Amino acid sequence: MRTVGLKTESRLRGFLRNVWREAPRWLVGVAFSVAIVVILALPILAIGQVALSAGDVAPRDIYSPRHISYVSAILTGAERDKAAASVAPVYTPPDSGIARQQIMRASQVASFIRAVRTDTSSSLAQKEAALAAIESISLSPAQANAILNLSDAAWTEVESQMLGALDWAMRNEIRADNVDQIRARMPVVVSMTIPEDQAAIAVTLAQQFVIPNSLYDAKATEAARTQARQSVEPVTRSFEAGEIVMREGQIVTALDIEALAHLGLRQPKTDWRDLAVAVLYGMVIVIPLGLDVWCCETNLWDHPHRLALLAVLILVYVLMGKIMLPGQSVLPYLFPIAGLVLLLAVLVGPGLAVLTTAIMGVLAGVLGSDPSVIVYMITGGLVAALSVRRAEPLSAFFRAGLYVTLINIAVVLAYRLPTGLADIPGTLALVAAGLANGSVATGLAAGGMFLVGNLFGIVTPMQLQELTRLNHPLLELLLTKAPGTYHHTRMVANLAEQAAERIGADALLTRVGAFYHDVGKTAQPHMFVENQQEGANIHDRLDAGTSAKIIMQHVDEGLALARRYRLPSRVRDFVAEHHGTMRISFMYDKAVRQAGGDASGIDESAFRYRGPKPQSRETALVMLADGCEAAVRAAHPSSAEEIQEIVRKIIADRVAWGQLDECSLTLRDLEQIRDSFMLTLQGVFHPRVHYPDQNVKSSVHRVVAQ
Repeated sequence: MRTVGLKTESRLRGFLRNVWREAPRWLVGVAFSVAIVVILALPILAIGQVALSAGDVAPRDIYSPRHISYVSAILTGAERDKAAASVAPVYTPPDSGIARQQIMRASQVASFIRAVRTDTSSSLAQKEAALAAIESISLSPAQANAILNLSDAAWTEVESQMLGALDWAMRNEIRADNVDQIRARMPVVVSMTIPEDQAAIAVTLAQQFVIPNSLYDAKATEAARTQARQSVEPVTRSFEAGEIVMREGQIVTALDIEALAHLGLRQPKTDWRDLAVAVLYGMVIVIPLGLDVWCCETNLWDHPHRLALLAVLILVYVLMGKIMLPGQSVLPYLFPIAGLVLLLAVLVGPGLAVLTTAIMGVLAGVLGSDPSVIVYMITGGLVAALSVRRAEPLSAFFRAGLYVTLINIAVVLAYRLPTGLADIPGTLALVAAGLANGSVATGLAAGGMFLVGNLFGIVTPMQLQELTRLNHPLLELLLTKAPGTYHHTRMVANLAEQAAERIGADALLTRVGAFYHDVGKTAQPHMFVENQQEGANIHDRLDAGTSAKIIMQHVDEGLALARRYRLPSRVRDFVAEHHGTMRISFMYDKAVRQAGGDASGIDESAFRYRGPKPQSRETALVMLADGCEAAVRAAHPSSAEEIQEIVRKIIADRVAWGQLDECSLTLRDLEQIRDSFMLTLQGVFHPRVHYPDQNVKSSVHRVVAQ
């Protein structure tokens, strides 16, 4: 009984673990389903007259269902704003203190000028510089020279006229908006008995001391405007039963929206049958997508954040379709279904892209679109789905956009030509919409590639293409500091990429991951055999524990470099997972020998990588390729059979150690990987024919001679 209870408890725990592991996926699915139903059930443009916004065109005449009289907040606000605008700005009374202050400053400046004029110890240039340095006024060199050349009597008269003109000006009400006007009137105040040049100097000096003495009173002005607003009575608006509220073709204003709201025409009641229909149509969308993701798109199912991305993208397009498709003439032809399909084809694959095209076509039919619109959407989506592949450059989007544009125009003309082109302007409008559709879809897809990569941590084919460039700083660092490791990674990349193509894994991601999986060896390149001189292994002088620690450290160093150079998280996974939790057996065996053959005192975990084990087929491929390449290179096999035996042993060891337990490689995949590795390695490490010395020399001489 106890045994039965333990088994039941173990099964329950296993069931709960599975439920917990699957919870994020089901949460995304439930949220997506609810959102689809809500979008389909919302009365967005379902009844034209109640879903209008300011600036729209009324689709038909809308009548008042009853007599109503209400206070219009819009009309009342407009009248009150008009009353407030009619209130003139309020200014403070002229401040005599400001006038006295300016006259005092002018007197101080005049006294300073008099002192400069009478200074016998300064040269003319020094005096001009002193006048130019006065902060209160601005004098040109000519004006300063003229002041210095005046006689004492003339300067006394100029000073008197300046102060008199300033006194007159500051007695006026001067505001910021009439300062220039007051200054312009000052020349007539100066006495006509003095010479014109002296009068000009007096006016120039006086004008510079004229400032506003009546300031804008914001508080008083606002109080006056508030009072003006409050004095306006509320404005009422009335409609009789059957009276037209809006006419067909009329541009809808905010006043019309207010009337609809008061008449109860803006927010219609939702019938439960509409909700039931929305649920049924939601199932039509959700069930095929869910089955496809569950059965065929393992990369999506294994990563809930990617499922969330797919859900968000489709929800956005369903919402756009709900707005653009019903009751429109030209707008449905602008619906950029190809943008979504292109994005899915590149990020996931053509299968899901084609299914999404079919679902969006069904959505168009659900929303009441014409058959021509449904055919237009489906053909454009299919062309987009089949015209791009994963790992293609950005230019592929523009090529696909051209194909979509051509098929759009073809569908429009195919439906319009049988009618004899009776509506030439309408046909031209639809052709223009089809042309714009391809461009818009291309732009959305290209922009979406970068956006989704940043928001959801998904590495895009364009990013991977950039990382394959040999001038990438991290690859240049690897080549410079660890050339042996660099060439090792190139071999691993070739091995893993070809195997990835065989089993249908992401070949480009695998290649890029292989390029960067050993970048941590740049920290201590001489510690790894591929960077050492023949027969000079530094580990011969180190104890096994120290050697193992140094060797394992290249994973941590690699992750640090990957973060520093901002490699995508999918690429960083190759650094962390390419050794899984494998044990460095050579060093462990060495430690056991150093301990006299007693393994009980050896901490095995000190010789084991921290992992994690490979979580994807791509990282598992790099693990297998890494081991096979290193083993074959070290063994110097002399026959194809020896290469085959090494590859079989390496793969069998990884399986036996449980390193492939957490990825989705199948036995069939492993068989194909084994065949691919052996074929590639035989082409690189094939046995060489040994020539006698004399023949070799003669061959070399022959090559040189040629």
